[in-house]
Order: sequence, then C-alpha cells, then structure tokens
Amino acid sequence: MFKEQRTDSHFAWNMLGDIGTGRPNLGPSMPVAVYRLMQFTLRDLLVQEFGAARADGIFQEAGRRAGDQYFDHVMKPQTSLDGFFAEIQRTLKDLSIGVFRVESTDPAKGSFVVTVAEDLDCSGIPVCEEQICAYDEGFLAAVFERQTGRRYRVKEVDCWGSGDRTCRFTIDPV
Repeated sequence: MFKEQRTDSHFAWNMLGDIGTGRPNLGPSMPVAVYRLMQFTLRDLLVQEFGAARADGIFQEAGRRAGDQYFDHVMKPQTSLDGFFAEIQRTLKDLSIGVFRVESTDPAKGSFVVTVAEDLDCSGIPVCEEQICAYDEGFLAAVFERQTGRRYRVKEVDCWGSGDRTCRFTIDPV
C-alpha cells in the first residue's frame, strides 16, 4: 500500500468538496458529538504518540490553515476592525461554530481579549483540568492576521474543560 509522504501542505478549500452532491439525503449538518468524536480521538492519539505540547502544536497549526481558508472563503472583506469583529461574529454564529464576543481591546498595543461561547470544541464537556481549544488558538490567530496584516499569538486563558463556562483568548501581536 502506498503511503503518502510530503512536507508541504496540500490543503485547499475545494478539498471540502460539494457537500450538496455528496450528501443529498443527509445534508451539510451533523451532531456536534460526531465532530468531537473525531477531534478527541485524534488528539488522544497525538498526545500518546508525541506528548501534549506537540499534539497541541499540531492542532494549532491545523487551526491556522483552516483560519486562512475560512478568511478567504467564508468571511467578507472588512475595512474596519469593528466590521471585522461583526463579520467574524456573524459567520461563526451562522455556521454554528460558536458565539464570538470581544471583551476588550488595547488599540495602542494591538491586543484583544475575546470569548467564544457554545463552541464546537468543548462547551459542555466534563471538567478535565485542560485547555482544550488549541485548534481555536490557531484559527483565531490566522483570521486576525489576515485582517490586520500583523502576526499574532493567541492563548486560551479560560476553557470549559478547565471549569469555565466560556472560552477566553488573549490575542497579542508578536
């Protein structure tokens, strides 16, 4: 059996396919539990193979790649930061990804604190003393970078998995 070997990313938005054609009876939706089944079993395997830090790094990079594509194919270009915040809030809600809110901004530093409630990754999971949303860190970093042209470090500081009831992220320029 041929094993795919490569060092560069081949992911592109069109790889998601034509869901309407491919799922004429089931449609584009599925229960969040099915998404989490894939996410948590994949993360569990990656942690076993590479350790938690490397697994989270892989999820962050995957989130970055997804955020780049999301910005290009889902979001409408915005000329202002307020417009960008409204657009990310609208698109995340429309796609049932989560409820995005901006808690604070520091325009002088270019830093932000945002929350994502009811998110796909962890809302409602049992407390596990872990920050679960590494993928979201990468995703948010990419969409903020694409909007502003600056590089960002995103860190989850509160998570449902660690006992909070919303995921909170600090977003700081690198």
